[in-house]
Amino acid sequence: MSRVVLATAFGGPEVLSVADQPVGDPGPGEVLVDVRAAGVNPIDWKTYSGAMGADPGRLPLRLGSEAAGVVAAVGEGAEGPAGPLAVGNEVIGFRVPGAYAERVVAPATAFVPKPPQLSWEEAGGLMLTGVTAVHALTAASVRTGDVVLVHGAAGGVGSMLVQLALARGARVIGTAGPDGADVVRRFGAEPVAYGDGLADRVRALAPDGVDAAVDTVGTDEAVDVSLELVADRARIATIAAFGRALSEGIALLGNGPGADPGTGVRAAARLELTRAVADGQLTVVVAGSFPLQDVASAHRQGMQGHSHGKLVLVP
Repeated sequence: MSRVVLATAFGGPEVLSVADQPVGDPGPGEVLVDVRAAGVNPIDWKTYSGAMGADPGRLPLRLGSEAAGVVAAVGEGAEGPAGPLAVGNEVIGFRVPGAYAERVVAPATAFVPKPPQLSWEEAGGLMLTGVTAVHALTAASVRTGDVVLVHGAAGGVGSMLVQLALARGARVIGTAGPDGADVVRRFGAEPVAYGDGLADRVRALAPDGVDAAVDTVGTDEAVDVSLELVADRARIATIAAFGRALSEGIALLGNGPGADPGTGVRAAARLELTRAVADGQLTVVVAGSFPLQDVASAHRQGMQGHSHGKLVLVP
């Protein structure tokens, strides 16, 4: 048996509960993993909010898509992107359906080795934000010598964007509130306050112009300032401005209508991310960790939108 998180209805965090469910043995190409930490992401609460459909036939819903843990059993031919998996391997998984659990069975192809530098909480929060950041930087063609504007630079995806863009040799200017500026500065980027006059403040920091922009917040300000400062719209990417991206001719990334899911880029990014961690170029900022039974509290904090880093569940 395994404790798992279920959404038993559509609504807010109050519909979440923890229940025991049986866990089968891994089949061919699968592994059973004892979960040590699972990442919390906005897609998780959007799934049960009803925003993505409210068909009662889908209930109860298992939640989560990323987890870190220890391989407990392997099926025949269980091989991940870095090679065969064995009992006792410490791994990070993405995509792992139903990752909010004590134990999960999933395809071995979802798992890569966990770098020893990462704690379990850090490992559990690495992948979704990390692959999203790699996808965004790829879509915006960020390269050495670029000046890049990152909107929401202190958040989970934003802090990954900052570090990975700097690792590519770019200069990064990141928008943040007063309590997020230190997070942006910590990684070597230049914080700038969002709000009225943002474009002028960015120009003061980068009088020779901005080459690319990545938006993680989806506000009109983020879109308008990006369009004003970046000459080539093909070098503006957003993961949040679903209402405007397509009409403005900027790259829309993710799983929503008209968005580029970047499946191949994101899958390949998993080993890129673990290498960056091993090389000391990437750190996971954990904003908070919660026991599995406190999943509703974790979601309430995440839904406020002010967490500087990742929220994780610890079974």
